[in-house]
Amino acid sequence: MPGDRDRILRELRRRRIAIVGLGVSNQALLRFLLARGARQVTAGDMKTADQLGPSTDWLRSLSGVDLRFGPGYLDVLAEADIVFLTPGIRKDLPEIAAARARGATITSEMGLFLQLCRARTVGVTGSAGKTTTTALVGDMLTRSGHKVFVGGNIGTPLIERVLDFGPDEIVVLELSSFQLQLVDRSPNVGAVLNIAPNHLDVHRDMAEYVGAKKGIYRYQRPGDWAVFGADDAETLAMARERAGMEGGPASGGVGLFGRSEPPGALNGLSIGARGWIDGEHLVAAVPEKRRFCPVAGVRLRGEHNLLNLLAATLVSVLAGGRLEAAQQVATTFQTLEHRLELVAEVGGVTFINDSIGTSPDRTEVALAAFPAPIHLILGGYDKKLPFDALGEIVVRGGKVRKVVLLGQTAPKIRRALEEAMSGLRSPAVPSAGPPSAPTALPLVIAEVATLEDAIREARSDAVPGTTVLLSPACASFDMFQNFEARGAAFKEAVLRVAEGRSG
Repeated sequence: MPGDRDRILRELRRRRIAIVGLGVSNQALLRFLLARGARQVTAGDMKTADQLGPSTDWLRSLSGVDLRFGPGYLDVLAEADIVFLTPGIRKDLPEIAAARARGATITSEMGLFLQLCRARTVGVTGSAGKTTTTALVGDMLTRSGHKVFVGGNIGTPLIERVLDFGPDEIVVLELSSFQLQLVDRSPNVGAVLNIAPNHLDVHRDMAEYVGAKKGIYRYQRPGDWAVFGADDAETLAMARERAGMEGGPASGGVGLFGRSEPPGALNGLSIGARGWIDGEHLVAAVPEKRRFCPVAGVRLRGEHNLLNLLAATLVSVLAGGRLEAAQQVATTFQTLEHRLELVAEVGGVTFINDSIGTSPDRTEVALAAFPAPIHLILGGYDKKLPFDALGEIVVRGGKVRKVVLLGQTAPKIRRALEEAMSGLRSPAVPSAGPPSAPTALPLVIAEVATLEDAIREARSDAVPGTTVLLSPACASFDMFQNFEARGAAFKEAVLRVAEGRSG
């Protein structure tokens, strides 16, 4: 409301503000705060000035901002009234706890954005599929004739434009668990696609990770909607929780999507929006049932993308879009970069860049999208996630013929694969003899030092028809700045290898 917004802006001008972390989103936040008259601002980053690179000169040019770089950067919290935390920082650090205990408000760039935004807001979260689904929703709403802005964890930060957005416009946000952890407002239409272990190097435990995701619907108001995956036990439990929120149906609505037709009611309340795969068609019931797109007409690869399309369709229609626009997008939208992206075909061997595969569940989905034989490149930064289930799928699934390991987690993934291999036994034969020995598996495991070495190793014995798949199941930070940089390096190296050049 306008009154709330004016009050918040006055507080920003009056209070002492600390910004922790000076990445892209918080640099945009800093510009916004200074433009709105904030004059008591301190800002710090754990990186040194040299590590921050070119942005350091710009930061030092700002008048009246007290900067702290490197060790001791959390000293900026000492006297702050309002603290804006960078998304990926642990929220239980002693310095943050001390600031909270003495009464400081702990928030974030996204928390402020949702407080100030007058546009209708749409949020998409989940452990996998957020970016694709967010892009699909934006496209569907645009084709429906709305003025749409897409941001959050995708693209350019929108905080500097937040005061310009009007009530007739729609902002579509990809929201990570980190971004949702400190919000006290929820989007008007939110979606939780799925839940799997992730970011346990930053979240205290799985309960904290799941609790952060709930921020996408926890503060919704009457008339708001929340959409959930029906095939996932965790998201279905969230849907039941949302359906039971105080006020029942008057508090908004719940939507469900899944491989088969979701239940029509939860907690005795009718489900107002559903989507599912009905044989060879995608179906949406919002609330009337319509087959809106043949599966054969979908351009995106993999069943997981059919689910992303169903989620996006429900969200876009609930946000004011047209089902016809969703059908148009479903039949024309192609994969985003670094997401099951075709890089090249060389001598009958196909190279696929799925650098977005930063957790085991994402890699499992990628494996389901391709036939055998697959040569799989795995490994990277350790987010403290288990690889046992992925090891079982790789070993028992019959598709993967070779695994090439690299990075920090290579030994950990090797152990998971070897344990899965040792657990396989030949069929039991009625006999008084000893138990059968493990069967030999057509799975080769190799370890290499660099991504280009991994590509060469994966290609070395690949027969025509093989897919060389980069889907690392890990973050990239041990070797690359982010998954985009890793994916770009993979594509460049594939082309070098294809042309017989060295890096």
